[in-house]
Amino acid sequence: MSRSRKPSYGFRPVTEDDLPMLEDWLGRPHMREWWGDPGRGMEEIREHIDSISVEPLIVELDGRPIAYLQSYDPHLEDDHPYSDQPTGTLGVDLTIADAEMLGRGHGSAMLSQFVEELFEEGAPRVIIDPDPSNLRAIRAYEKAGFQAFDTRTSIYGPALMMARDAPDESREA
Repeated sequence: MSRSRKPSYGFRPVTEDDLPMLEDWLGRPHMREWWGDPGRGMEEIREHIDSISVEPLIVELDGRPIAYLQSYDPHLEDDHPYSDQPTGTLGVDLTIADAEMLGRGHGSAMLSQFVEELFEEGAPRVIIDPDPSNLRAIRAYEKAGFQAFDTRTSIYGPALMMARDAPDESREA
C-alpha cells in the first residue's frame, strides 16, 4: 500500500453475481487455512445474502474487489456465543482475496475505515474473533485499534476475542 495517499475502500453488498468470484477466493490456500471447506463457506455466504443478522460485503479498492467482509449482530441470533456483549455491539469478519495483498496494511486500513463507519451509525462496540494462531490477522486488528479481552471456543474453534469501542464523546468535549 502506498504511504503517499490513504486508500479509500468501498463496501457493497454481496449479490448472486459475486458468488463465482467468492467461490474462487474461498478455494485459495491462504483462505482455506482459516475458512476451511469452501463448500461450507459458500453455503454460509449464500444464506447471509438474505439474512437479517449478517451483512455480507465485498470490499473494493479503486473499483476492484479485493476482500470479503461481513458484519453481524450477535443479539439477533438465538444463543449466539457473543450475545453477552453490550447491546448494539456488532461483530465483523474480514478476509483478503489475494495473498500478495497480505502484510501490506490493507487489512488494518479497510477494517479501520469500516469500523469508523459503524461508529458513525451508532455502534458502541465492534468485535472480531480471529483464531489465536492467526498472528498476521491479530497484528492487523491491533493496528486497526482492536484490543484482546477474552478467549473463547466458538463453533469454528478457538477464538481470540478482540474489541474496539466507539470514542466516548463526553471525554472529547
